[in-house]
Amino acid sequence: MTLATDAAAGRPSVPRRSIRTPYPTWFFLPAAVIYGVLFLFPTLASLFFSMTRWTLFNWTFIGFGNFIQFFNEPFLVGGLINTLIYATLTSGLKVVLGLLFGVLLTSEIWARDYLRSVVFFPVLVSTVGVGITFTVLMHPTEGLINESLALIGVRGPGWLTDPRLALISVALVDVWKGVGLATVIYIAGIVSIPRDYYEAARIDGTNSMQRFWNITLPLARPATVTVVLLSLIGGLRSFDLIWSMTRGGPGFTSDVIASVIYKQYQAGFYGLSTAGNVVLFILVALIIVPLSIFLNSREVSR
Repeated sequence: MTLATDAAAGRPSVPRRSIRTPYPTWFFLPAAVIYGVLFLFPTLASLFFSMTRWTLFNWTFIGFGNFIQFFNEPFLVGGLINTLIYATLTSGLKVVLGLLFGVLLTSEIWARDYLRSVVFFPVLVSTVGVGITFTVLMHPTEGLINESLALIGVRGPGWLTDPRLALISVALVDVWKGVGLATVIYIAGIVSIPRDYYEAARIDGTNSMQRFWNITLPLARPATVTVVLLSLIGGLRSFDLIWSMTRGGPGFTSDVIASVIYKQYQAGFYGLSTAGNVVLFILVALIIVPLSIFLNSREVSR
């Protein structure tokens, strides 16, 4: 309250003194130290070593030589393209399936809570365990999937041995494992929508599809933004599932940039692999930051 309003209220005006305290500033210090040690310093070190040819005991500065070699190697560029395909496919399917499951599991259906648990369960399972399990299930001759198809007279493909299917097969397993998290996010977004909107729409005589298109879809936009960003980041950084299922094979057809980086480390090309890490970091930043700004700028006001 200002001095004028104090006088108008008949109370003696008391000048207010600004209280200065060191605590708000000093409270940032531990977080700043942790951020610098765990993120800022490793990032700057990676940027420096990406411009060197280094081993555990010495290094030689070579400028942008590693980056030039990276983009001149066909299998490295192929891994970059596969990363974009993998991230787009997995994030797109998680958004679509997560939204459909979210709508289904917020409706009045039988055993709804049990079905929610079933959908979310794969998220809790180890990624490497999922990869090993599906590697066995997708075996071209002895896998349960192809044996089941053989019972109805269908010859199953080589899910992980066919160069045209290997990356897509791993992406589908990734979707199976991760769609539960997308569903939970959509459930949270849908149940937060006021029920009054649906009641008003029913009074106006709208059907379920119209209510979904005009109420659920636009007002669940924050959930969609979250799922898109998380799925894209996970897809661009994916490594463990691909490595446990195909190790980038057959050949280099299912290699993503993270698996290529790991292979370069194994081969002793530390500078080249560090440059790959920097490329991956820049790729994620160039995609996620503008996309996040764009999606959040179009947030639906409720």
